[in-house]
Formats: sequence, structure tokens, C-alpha cells
Amino acid sequence: MEERDRMIGKTLGDRYEIIEKVGEGGMSYVYKAKCNKLNRFVAVKVLKEEFNNNADIVQKFKREATAIANLINPNIVNILDVDSQDSVNYIVMEYIDGKTLKQIIKENGKVSYQTAINIGLKVANALDCAHKNNVIHRDIKPQNIMVTGDGVVKVTDFGIAKSVDNATIAFTTSVMGSAHYFSPEQAKGSYVDCRTDIYSLGVVMYEMVTGRVPFDGDSPVSIAVKHLQEQPVAPKNINSTIPIGLNDFILKCMEKEPVKRYQNAKEVIVDLQKILQDPNVNLKQKEEDNGFTRVMSPVNIPSKDENDEEFDPDDDYRDNDDDYDEELSDEQKKKQKKKYIAILVIAIIAVVGGASLLGITLANVLSNKNQSVSQIKVPSLAGKSKEDAKKQLEDLGLVYSEVLEANNDVEEGKVIKTYPEEGKDVSKDSTVKVFVSSGAEKVEVPDLSRYDEKTAKSKLDDAGLKSNVSYEFSDKVNKGMVIEQSVSAGSKVAKGSNVNLIISKGPEIINSTVPSVINMTIQNAQNSINAAKLQMNAVQGKETDDKNLDGKIYEQDKPAGSTIKQGETVTVHYYKYVEKTISTGDIIGKTREQAEAWLRGHGLMIGGVENDKGDPSQTVDRVSITNAKKGDSITIHLSDPKSTPNPEGPDKPN
Repeated sequence: MEERDRMIGKTLGDRYEIIEKVGEGGMSYVYKAKCNKLNRFVAVKVLKEEFNNNADIVQKFKREATAIANLINPNIVNILDVDSQDSVNYIVMEYIDGKTLKQIIKENGKVSYQTAINIGLKVANALDCAHKNNVIHRDIKPQNIMVTGDGVVKVTDFGIAKSVDNATIAFTTSVMGSAHYFSPEQAKGSYVDCRTDIYSLGVVMYEMVTGRVPFDGDSPVSIAVKHLQEQPVAPKNINSTIPIGLNDFILKCMEKEPVKRYQNAKEVIVDLQKILQDPNVNLKQKEEDNGFTRVMSPVNIPSKDENDEEFDPDDDYRDNDDDYDEELSDEQKKKQKKKYIAILVIAIIAVVGGASLLGITLANVLSNKNQSVSQIKVPSLAGKSKEDAKKQLEDLGLVYSEVLEANNDVEEGKVIKTYPEEGKDVSKDSTVKVFVSSGAEKVEVPDLSRYDEKTAKSKLDDAGLKSNVSYEFSDKVNKGMVIEQSVSAGSKVAKGSNVNLIISKGPEIINSTVPSVINMTIQNAQNSINAAKLQMNAVQGKETDDKNLDGKIYEQDKPAGSTIKQGETVTVHYYKYVEKTISTGDIIGKTREQAEAWLRGHGLMIGGVENDKGDPSQTVDRVSITNAKKGDSITIHLSDPKSTPNPEGPDKPN
């Protein structure tokens, strides 16, 4: 706490302002910081204060930056700076806003095989870049793989990486990395090369698709022994949805002998891409043996130099976060760490030449090669009760070790399989693991109430459950969303069980046939349309002087006989009776005789003639009614006669 309090708010290198602590390893703290010059967030790894006076540890800490500073790859965390200030040794890296792969596995139990392949490809891409630059990571594990919300994968923590020249392969005699993920050669303290990273990647992919590590135990040593002598349970036997191609790929990565693994990261990438194209591709096809002896390319093992590292119990530069000490107090961690170091030292001494001191080598303990014993074939026990299996093994002089395993096909209490397998030769007093069915595996039913059909099915599939789908109308739940699930969320059911889903079809749509309302009165049309559970909108349309058409429908916008949704509106247009009028303005300017003829022709009466002088030059200049109806009496007014000049002069009377 004191260390963290001192760092928060501190500015390193006049630019990196420490904001908060985001992680802690055995050797260092990791902080989120703000680069004030470039206005961006960065991650700053700070060596713990108690190691600052240890020149060897400081050198190794800075070597982490040196090892990967020149590795330019989208799947490797970028090193931005390395420096010291006021006895603070620090490395500046790009800030990754995401989760570790370990967190993702813990939260989800396991990931889909497609996701595992995609992550594996990106890690392999990072390793390919590192290996081509003569850098071996040596600590590939889910805790050192970051995944952002956008799916970007970054390999981190090259803290125990080793950089070598082009003439050799990277080797070390140190037992490094984390026990669950390190290779058999790391467990033995042997030399390691790029194939060690490939083994660890295989373990990581195993855990991604099964939700558990292949080997577990009470201590790092017990796990190391299993890496050396036990074969992993095939991942497909744990998760039947894993395609055979991926199953074989993982087991090849985890071969005990490095020569049987993929020889480089590029081979890993090629086969993973094959599996993406065809999940059931046969990766076991080998070149036909032509009977000739094969000459293998030599492997250069460097002589020991100043860069080779022996295992040192006082060398705490192991920035690991194994699961063992996650729940322990600081005091318990210290005691346990000392115990594990002591055990590991003894084991490694035995391997690298201290057998004369101990009187026995680790290899002899593991393989019993120096013992001459009679061999016993493991009997067939599949399908037998565990009691019968135990008796049969004990009668043969073998030790029964029970492993409970959920199985949907084998009855509870019956044997599923054994390890070693049926027919294998083992020594007397050897332990035979007997996998006994605990019944169908129970899985938790997810809450599907907020998801659409496709997502709900996918979540059930990820949980190992099947789905049956039916559809119902709903006014409350949007179309395509889950209305109801047959098994309550959070319930535990047998893996492979069916969960019935009811999916919304949206509001129910009931159609009606549009009636014909042409020539109907407005009221009758209204009744007819309403009877069909439709709405009517009446719009006044054409005018008519035919009283018989007044108020009758002459047009409707929805064709009669067509089908529309109930409640929709049919718009109709109806006639409006308007009595017809005659404009008498047309007779203005006509003579009396012309005007009278026009009026009679339009059914109008002549009511009288005003200002009639009998002069033929007179014309109509106004009428009594301008808009008349048939039969109306119209009075016309004539203009004054036009004056005629007097040929005898103005003084002579006409």
C-alpha cells in the first residue's frame, strides 16, 4: 500500500503521470499513467523498491524491454520507453484497455472453438515475430494474453524472455514460467527453444476450449511431474463440440518430445488456418514412409556462457501470478514459496547432475527404467461398476484411483474409461486412473429474456443445451425476441437438455376484405365498412345538379375485394348536390333580338326591356339577374342610341 501511495500522482521522466495501479506481480507493479506530451494513456511497469539494489534483477527487468523493444507486431504489446528516476526503475508500454484471457475463461467457463482458433492465430503470429527475432517468451499463459473489447489480442510480459544471436537457439537451464503452462523441458530444467512456447500455447488453447488446464496438482512440483509423465485427456473427451481437427492440433502442440510438436510458429498458423476452413481436417496424415533413414537438421546447443542462467532460489525475477497463492495471505505465500523453491532445487539438482548426492534421479523416479518388473496389461473396465473395477485392479496388483467425470451416455457409477488405456502394459503397483461417470453433466440455464432468437440459441449452445422454438403473437414483446423460456434462468439441468423458447411474432395482424361502397349513401357506406372492422374517411368530391346523386359514393381508395389489416382506413369520395345557375353576362353587348333569343334558349323568361328607343344601334348593357335559374324572368336594359351627325349643320334641327 505504501509503495502504491508513493507512486500515484508521481510523474516519471517529466511526462508519465501515474494515475492508478492496475496490476501487481512478484517483482513489479503495473500502473495506468498519462503521457502528458502525447496526451495518451500508457502502462508503466515499476520494479518493486526492495529489488532496486540488486543489480542482477535490475538488469533482467530492463532486459524485458530490450527483448521486445524492436518487435513490431500488432499482437505484441509495444514498449515505448525504459528509464530510471530517483531509484525507480520503470518500463513504459502501450496501455491495453481489456481483460486477460484468464479473466475471460473464468467468466465464461470456456470459449467457442472458433474464438479459441482466432485467439490462437494471433498469439502464434506474435510468437512467429518474436522467434524470427531470436526471442523466446518462455511464459505463455492466459494471464499474459490481453484481449480488448474489439477483439484485439496482445501478448504481454516478456519478463523472462531470452534473446540470442542468430547462430543459436534460445536455451536456458532455469525452470521458468508457470507450472500449469510450462513445457516438459522446462519442468526438467533442460534447454528450451521456440517449441517450448508452442507447447505452452497448446496448453492455453486446451484451457480455452475445455475450461480447465490439462494438468493440476497441489504444488508446482506435482504439476511438473504430470507434464513429464502423464498424457493429457483429449480435449474432445471433455468438450464433445470440439472438432477433431482442433483436438489433434492441441495434442500435437503438447507432445512431450519437442521433435514431435510443431517446429515453429509458422506451422502452427498454417494448421490453424486449415482448421478454420475445415474443422474436421485430418492433421494426422503424414508423409508415406519410404523406408530410408531420415537425416534431421542439426540443433546447435550453445556452450555455457555468461548469458545462460542456472536456477537460483534467490532469483525472484519470476513475475508470475499462479493460482496457488491467489487466496493466501502474504505470510502464507512466503512460506509456501520457500517450500516450492526447495523442492524445485532438489528436483533440478537431480536432473542436471546431482544424482550422486541424492542417490536417485528424477528421471528414474518418473519412468522406473532401472527397475526390472513384470508387466501387467490394463484390463477392460468400461461399463463396469466402480466397485467391480476396483476389485479387478486390486486382484491384479494395481492401484485404483477414481476420477469422477460427468457423462451423458454412461450411467452414474459406471466406468467410462481408464488411463492408461485398456491393453497398455504397466508395472505392478502402478496407479490406474478410473474415470467414473457422475451422471449427466449439470449446466446452468442462462437468462434469455433480453435476447433475440439467434442470440438465445447461441447462448444455449454455448451452455451445452439444445433449443426448441415456437412462435406466438405478442403486443408487449418485440418481434423476434424471447417471450418465455421453459426452464428458469439459473436452474441446473443435464447437459444436452432441451429448453423450449417462445419467440414473439409481434402484434397479431388480422385482415379484412374491403367491401364495395360505390353508389351507396354515406351512412350505408359507413355501416358496411365498419362491419368489416375498418374505418371510413368521407371526403366531399364532385358537385352535381342531379339531386338523385347527392351524398352518394362515386370513388373509394382501397379496391373492393382487396385485403387489408383490420382497423385501417378506407377513404371514400361522394357527390354534393348544387343547383345549377345560368350566367346571363353573356348577353351584355348583344342587340335586343339577340339577347331575347339567348334567354329563351336557356330556359329563361323575358321580364321586360328598359330604355328601348327603337333604335337598332341599342345593345344590352345590364340585366336584372346575373346568375339565374331556369324559369327566372330577366329584365334587360338597353344602352342609349348612338348619335348620328346632322348633315345640315348643328343649327339645323333633325
